[in-house]
Amino acid sequence: MTTLEIFLIAITAGVAGAILGLGGGIIIVPALTLLFGIPIRTAVAASTVSIIATSTGAAVAYLNDRLSNVRVAMWLEMGTATGALTGALVAGYLNQRVLFLMFGVLLAYSGYNMFKARKAELPGEVLPDKVSQRLGLAGSYHDHVLNARVDYQVTRSILGLIIMYFSGAAAGLMGIGAGIFKVPAMDQVMRMPFKASTATSNFMIGVTAASGAVVYFVRGDVNPLITGPVVLGVLLGALVGARLMVRMKTTTIRKLFIPLIIYTAVMMMYKGVSP
Repeated sequence: MTTLEIFLIAITAGVAGAILGLGGGIIIVPALTLLFGIPIRTAVAASTVSIIATSTGAAVAYLNDRLSNVRVAMWLEMGTATGALTGALVAGYLNQRVLFLMFGVLLAYSGYNMFKARKAELPGEVLPDKVSQRLGLAGSYHDHVLNARVDYQVTRSILGLIIMYFSGAAAGLMGIGAGIFKVPAMDQVMRMPFKASTATSNFMIGVTAASGAVVYFVRGDVNPLITGPVVLGVLLGALVGARLMVRMKTTTIRKLFIPLIIYTAVMMMYKGVSP
């Protein structure tokens, strides 16, 4: 019965991860540790491997709908990968309480800005910067809700890359998913449409998780009896979530994302001030 319960929870995590551009670990890890008493390292390992499934399952649908901006993903992944490496190297030398506070405040500010824009279906007119023009970061997709082609530009590409570096560092330092930072950065800073931001985040998190998954495999943290149903459930959920997301209003997805980002910000600040 436990395997079936894990499978059902993983489906829920996969749906949420595909819609919101996250890995689903924010659901899987607490569920495995609190509900089933699974060791945290085993839970994190299963979550990391499942993120690859989330990314793969959702990416197929999003690439077909041209929602994922591959050029933006490759540009920003340079910052995330470098940041993750830096975070892993300096994890033992920095005061993590200060880091939790800093990133918590940053997320709270992003959530506030997202709340102000909660009724906006599209970002409006955006002037591309020189880097965006040179790299061809602009994109387009067909919005099923609006029944129209959406053409968009990307701005503040360098600032977005810098933020991705710090989001990768946060992931490496604190063992959290960088998706919670990626989506606000693309939505609020680079002014991409929210659907394109979540789809591109889904594409990116698989690349980030793949490197981490290797470490967990080598260390022997991956338990097939736990990871198996998690991966299968997340993959199924991601396929369903990707189909749902393209037919949802941007305002609805944003309203689902805002409580999650505020909750994460509060928890990070709490960890920063608690003894």
